[in-house]
Amino acid sequence: MIGRSPTGAIDEAARAVEQGTPSDLSLDDVYHLLQTKRRRDVLRYLRGADGPVRLRELAEQVAAWEQDTAVENLSSDERQRVYISLYQSHLPKLDNHGIVDYDKDRGRVEATPRLSQLDSYLEPPRKTGSPDRWPQRYAATVGLCWLLICGIGAGIVPIAGLAGAGIVLAAVTAVTVAHAWSTIVRR
Repeated sequence: MIGRSPTGAIDEAARAVEQGTPSDLSLDDVYHLLQTKRRRDVLRYLRGADGPVRLRELAEQVAAWEQDTAVENLSSDERQRVYISLYQSHLPKLDNHGIVDYDKDRGRVEATPRLSQLDSYLEPPRKTGSPDRWPQRYAATVGLCWLLICGIGAGIVPIAGLAGAGIVLAAVTAVTVAHAWSTIVRR
């Protein structure tokens, strides 16, 4: 817990000694802190908050996310279960690592600047490059082959069944070879 004066103010010197510098958060610590969804939900909520939040408000929102419902629809058991785990376990752990300021006595939680070190782990992965077009190419090939087979079956396309099968096989082979070649070239 953070060193506090009799008035409840944070003793910044105690915090600096207790936490060290922001770069002291190891990769193992990051993974340990983010291993539970409940803690990730807490951090997600605090990232969107302006200033300190009440523990009750935080627990209700996390419980609502876990139950995939609105806060108004939560039962008292659902609220209490999340509240207790945040109060006893999750918030003290985040506070000990300097990610949040947790005032247990007042029931207040606030993100610290150190939370920004976890942003890259909390953000969903960003897609890079152009979208993969190969599923559409395969679908177009299969669609054209289906039309060919239907045309042959209906007598519209004057090709023997075996020749049609050869054309379908050649088309699928050509798309597969092109896909494999593009994958090799990209490496």
